[in-house]
Amino acid sequence: MEFEMNGASILVRAMWDSEAGVWVATSSDVPGLVAEAETPDDLMRKLQILIPELLEENGALIDSEFTEVPLYVMSEQLSKVRLRSNT
Repeated sequence: MEFEMNGASILVRAMWDSEAGVWVATSSDVPGLVAEAETPDDLMRKLQILIPELLEENGALIDSEFTEVPLYVMSEQLSKVRLRSNT
């Protein structure tokens, strides 16, 4: 399967997995990308390495005019807030 990079940016979604205690990142812009890390900074460092490797493996860098592209990481973390009772 050959993949071509059509856009000039990459969107990665990072979600907090409270059970595993790690951030998990995936992207439909980078086939095969699944990365996890304990902190957002660690995750970003992993993405800087994994994304170019995966794009190259998927043939996305063949005839590419881009040497750099913006990387957008959207993070989501669910938490609960305990509210005081009025009674």
